[in-house]
Amino acid sequence: MGVSGCGKTTVGQELAQQLGLPFYDADDFHSAANIEKMSHGTPLTDDDRRDWLATLATDLGKWEAAGGAVLACSALKETYRTTLQNGVHSPMHWVFLDGPRELLLERMGGRKGHYMHPDMLDSQLATLERPTYALCLSITATPEALVQQIVVAKTQDAAFGTKPAGQLA
Repeated sequence: MGVSGCGKTTVGQELAQQLGLPFYDADDFHSAANIEKMSHGTPLTDDDRRDWLATLATDLGKWEAAGGAVLACSALKETYRTTLQNGVHSPMHWVFLDGPRELLLERMGGRKGHYMHPDMLDSQLATLERPTYALCLSITATPEALVQQIVVAKTQDAAFGTKPAGQLA
């Protein structure tokens, strides 16, 4: 999880490959209306995200039943993460990819054909509620190093990056 440009897709794809799990990108589940809105530089509202998050939560339950998956999703607010968590029975493992605004802007500016424009980064940063329970990793590391850190955390602690039991909704 994290704002646009943090490397969710790149890290998620590599992690899924290493773990032998399917990979899904939450961006692929946005409605045409949401994509159109973002492509014109208009940030999504909570109402815009409601059906998208509900779909992802339902799909997470299906993926869990099939043996698990890796999902790259911004999940910027705690309420969004709670909605996603409510779709599964087991606690989800959260990895928060975080980094300096300048690096995020540089990465976003280098993407071709993506609907998320760099001028929308500040709205994402303003919306972001940093999870205290997530495995927080700096995007200044390479994607390979980030994946290795996640794999090591998973190996050392089965509960890495999960919400404490009292926080599960």
